[in-house]
Amino acid sequence: MTAPGRRSSTFTRLLRHGFTDPSAAERLLDAVELAAVRDDPVLLEALGATADPDLALHGLVRLLEAQPDPTARRELLDTLIAAKPLRDRLLGVLGASEALADHLARHAGDWRALVTYEPRDLHRGVEDFERGLAEADDPVSLRVAYRRCLLSIAARDVCGTIDVAETAAELADLATATLRAALALAEAAAPEDAALCRLAVIAMGKCGGHELNYVSDVDVIFVGEAVEGADDPRALRAATALASHLMRICSETTVEGSIWPVDANLRPEGRNGPLVRTLSSHLAYYQRWAKTWEFQALLKARPVAGDPGLGAEYVAALQPLVWQAADRENFVPDVQKMRRRVVENIPAAEVDRQLKLGPGGLRDVEFAVQLLQLVHGRADTSLHSGTTLDALEALAAGGYVGRADAAQLDEAYRFLRSMEHRIQLHRLRRTHLVPEDEADLRRLGRSLGLRTDPVAGLLRAWKRHASVVRRLHEKLFYRPLLDAVAQLAPGEARLSAEAARERMVALGYADPAAALRHLEALASGVTRKAAIQRTLLPVLLGWFADSADPDAGLLNFRKVSDALGKTPWYLRLLRDEGAAAENLARVLSAGRLAPDLLMRAPEAVALLGDGNAGGLAPRGRAQLEQETLAAVRRADGAVQAVAAVRGVRRRELFRTAAADIVGSYGTEAQPVEADQGALVDRVGAAVSDLTAATLAGTLRAVVREGWGDTLPTRFAIIGMGRFGGHELGYGSDADVLFVHEPRDGADEREAADAANKVVSEMRRLLQVPSADPPLLIDADLRPEGKSGPLVRTLKSYEAYYRRWSLVWERHALLRAEFVAGDEDLGRRFIELVDPLRYPAGGLDDDAVREIRRLKARMESERLPRGADPKLHAKLGPGGLSDVEWTVQLMQLRHGHEEAGLRTTRTRAALAAACEAGLISAENATTLDEAWVLATRVRNAVMLVRGRAGDTFPTDPRELAAVGRYLGHGPGHAGDMLDEYRRTARRARAVVDELFYA
Repeated sequence: MTAPGRRSSTFTRLLRHGFTDPSAAERLLDAVELAAVRDDPVLLEALGATADPDLALHGLVRLLEAQPDPTARRELLDTLIAAKPLRDRLLGVLGASEALADHLARHAGDWRALVTYEPRDLHRGVEDFERGLAEADDPVSLRVAYRRCLLSIAARDVCGTIDVAETAAELADLATATLRAALALAEAAAPEDAALCRLAVIAMGKCGGHELNYVSDVDVIFVGEAVEGADDPRALRAATALASHLMRICSETTVEGSIWPVDANLRPEGRNGPLVRTLSSHLAYYQRWAKTWEFQALLKARPVAGDPGLGAEYVAALQPLVWQAADRENFVPDVQKMRRRVVENIPAAEVDRQLKLGPGGLRDVEFAVQLLQLVHGRADTSLHSGTTLDALEALAAGGYVGRADAAQLDEAYRFLRSMEHRIQLHRLRRTHLVPEDEADLRRLGRSLGLRTDPVAGLLRAWKRHASVVRRLHEKLFYRPLLDAVAQLAPGEARLSAEAARERMVALGYADPAAALRHLEALASGVTRKAAIQRTLLPVLLGWFADSADPDAGLLNFRKVSDALGKTPWYLRLLRDEGAAAENLARVLSAGRLAPDLLMRAPEAVALLGDGNAGGLAPRGRAQLEQETLAAVRRADGAVQAVAAVRGVRRRELFRTAAADIVGSYGTEAQPVEADQGALVDRVGAAVSDLTAATLAGTLRAVVREGWGDTLPTRFAIIGMGRFGGHELGYGSDADVLFVHEPRDGADEREAADAANKVVSEMRRLLQVPSADPPLLIDADLRPEGKSGPLVRTLKSYEAYYRRWSLVWERHALLRAEFVAGDEDLGRRFIELVDPLRYPAGGLDDDAVREIRRLKARMESERLPRGADPKLHAKLGPGGLSDVEWTVQLMQLRHGHEEAGLRTTRTRAALAAACEAGLISAENATTLDEAWVLATRVRNAVMLVRGRAGDTFPTDPRELAAVGRYLGHGPGHAGDMLDEYRRTARRARAVVDELFYA
C-alpha cells in the first residue's frame, strides 16, 4: 500500500513513459480486461513509444471491451504481447488516431488486418486494395472495408515502415480502388445505363498526382462516349447518372460516415458545365476557352477508373495542350495571381496556422514546381510527372533548379506533408491548420519523433521549414538563370541557353537575350559586388516579373548598379534593409519617370531604405523651404544656387514618385494603399509644397544676385490653378500670378523693372537645360491673359478687378493662394480678391450662363483632335474639368455664406458643399470618386511614359503599366478602361444635373 502523500511506483513509471494523466492511466490499467498484462513491462514500453500514450491506452481498453467474448479478448492480448509488429502498429494507430480507434471499437475484429507482416504487405498497391474492397456490396460495407484498408496504411505510416511520399501514394491507390468499387456498385444498380455508354474517371489534383492526404476531396473529371449503335444524347444521360451515383456512394453520410467528397468542379466550365462530356467536347473546350490554371490542373490528370481505353485517349489528346500553356499571354502572371488570390482568401486569423495555403506552405512548393514544369516540360519529357517530389527531383537533375535548393525544398515539403498527415489522421477530418491546443501540439510533435520537448521542437521545426519554403519558392525560378550566366561551378547541371531563354520569355521578358546579357554583367565574377548581387537578383527578378515591364526593371537595375556598385553603402542597403530592395524593384519597373529621376542622381536610392536615410514620407513645405534657402546661401551666384534648388526638387520628386508607386503596387512590408484619395492628396500636396519651395529658393537666389538682400519692391507669388489648390501632378506647370509693391521712397519705374527682371530671370534659370527636370512657370491666368503685363502692383490689380474683371477671372481666382515671397503682400492680395471670388449674394443669372458657355466652348475647342472624349481624363465627360467647374460654381454662388467653401482645394470644397446641403452625399461621392480616378490616371501616365498626358496610352505595355498602378492585374487593361468609362459616366450625370440644370 502506498503511504499517504506519496505517489505509487506505477504512477511514476507512467509519467516517465510519457503519460500526461497518470491517475486516469492507472485506473485504466486496473480494468479487468487488462488484468493479465497490466504488469507486463513490454506493454508499458510500447504505450510510451506512441504519439499519445493516454489516447493509446484508452483506445486499447475500448477495443478489448468491444471483443465479443473472453476468448477473442485473450487472443488479442496474447498476440499483442507476443508479436511486436502488431503491438507497434496497433498501439501506434491508437495513439495517433481517435477516429481509427472509434472504427476498431465498432468493428472489433479489424485489428487482425494489422497482424500480417510479409514483404508484399510493406508497400501495397491498387490490386491489394481492390482485394481488400472486393467483398463490399453496398455503400455501408464499402466504407467499412475502406477504413480497414486505411487502418493498414496508417499503421505502417506511424511506425515508419513507409515514408510520407509512399503514404500519400498508397492513399491515392486506395482512392483509385475505391472509385472503381463505387463505379461497379453504380453500374450494378443501373445495368441498362452501363450498357449504353463508356465512362472514364480521370483523377485530378492530389489523387491524380499520386500524393493524396488522409482526408481530402478527390478531384475527378468524367469523360463519356456512347457504345457503338447507341444514341449519343441518351448515352451521355446514362453516363451522367452513373457518375452522379458514384459521387453519392463516396460522399454521402451513412451510419459508417462518409469516405470523402468526390469533387468534379475542375471540369470545363466548373460547376456550371455538364458533369460528363465527350472527349471531343473536352478537347474543343481546352482548345478555345480554357484558362491558364486549367492547364496547370491537367498536369496531374490520370485515368483511374472506368473504361481504360477512353481514359488513355483523354490523356493522349489533352497532354500536348498542357505543354503549350507556357506560350499563352500572361502565363506566369496568371499563375502568380491565382497563388496571391489563394493567400488573400485565407481568413486573417488562420494565415499563421495554415500549413497548405499560407506563405511558406505546401502550395508555395507545388505552384513553383508546376510553373517550372509548364515552362520547360514541352522540350523535356522527363518533367512530365504529376507528383510534386518526383517533378522536383527531375527539375534538379535537368539543371532547372539548383540541387541544394531542391534538396532543401524536398526536406521542407516532406516535413510539412507529414505534419498535415498526422493532423488529419487524429480525427480523420479535412484540415490544414496547425492546432493551438497544447495537448494536440504535443501529440503531433511526438508523432514526428520529437520526444524531449515536443511542442517547442515542433514549432521550431515548422517555422524553420516554412521559412525555407518562403525564401526559396520564388528564387526557384531565378537562381538557375544566374547559374547559367555566371558559370561559377563547372560540372554542375545547368540551364541550356534555350531553356534560359524560354524561362525569361515565360516570365514576361520581351527581349530575353538582352535580359540574359544584363544578368551576366551583374552576376558574373568572384567580386563581393557580384556575390551580393547573385543573392539579391533571384528576389529582384521576381519583383520585376510582377511588373508590366520586366525588361525595363532589369535594365534600370543594371544602370543603377553600374553607377553605385562600388559604393559600400548601396549593396549593404539592398542586402540588409528589408524594404529597400523591393521598393527599388517596384520603382525601377513601374515606368520611365522615377528611374529617369533616379539615374540623374543614383544616390537617391538611399531614400528607399527603412532606416534613417529619410524614407519615403513626404517632407513639409517649411522643411523644404529651409533646405532650398540654405542651399542658396551656400552657392556662388544665382546659376549655382538655382542648380542646387533644382537638385533638391529632383530628389524630392523622386521621393514622391517612389512613395506613390510603392503605395499603389504594395510590397510585402506595406500593403496597397486602400484609400486612393489619400494617395492623390499626398502626391498633390507634396508636389505643390515642393514647387512652392523651389520658387522661394529661386526668388531668393535671383534677388541676391541682382540686388543683394533687398529688392526695391516687395514681391509675392500667388499660386493659381492646381498649384494654388495643392493638386499639382508630376507633369504640371506652375500657374502663378506675380504681384509687387514699390518700397517707400523707391522709384515706381525702377521697382517695376526690377520685378519684371526677377520674373524673367526666374523663368530662365528654372528652364536652363540640365540633368534636373525644368519647372515651367505659366502666368496666363493674369488680368488680360497673355496680352496683359506679366507683373502688376497690388494697386493695379485692385483697379483692374474693380473696373474690368471678367467672370472667368473671378472663377480662376477661386484657386489663388500665396506661395512665395513677401508674406504680408501675399496676404493683402488674397484679401483683395476674396470679395471677387466669394461675392455677396452669389452670382447673377448672366454670370452663371457665361460660366456654362465658357465650359462648353472649352470642351469643344480644347479637346485634341482624334481623342476619345470618354477617355480624356481632363476635358472628357465626367473628367477633372467637369467635377472642378461644378464644385467651383457652388463656391462662386455660396462661398460668401458658407465658410467651408472658401478653400482652394477641390475635394475639401466638395465635402463642404455636401455638409452645407448643396449636394447629396451620393452625388458628392460620385464626383469625388471620378475626380480621384481621373487625377490618378494623369499621374499614372506621367509615371509610365515620363511625359504628361490626359489620355490612356495606346502602347499595350504602357497601358498595362497604367493598369498595374491603378490596381488592375495583367490582362485586365480592358477592365480598367471599362471602370473609367463607368465612373466618368456616373459623374457626368451628376454634372448635368448640378451644373447645366
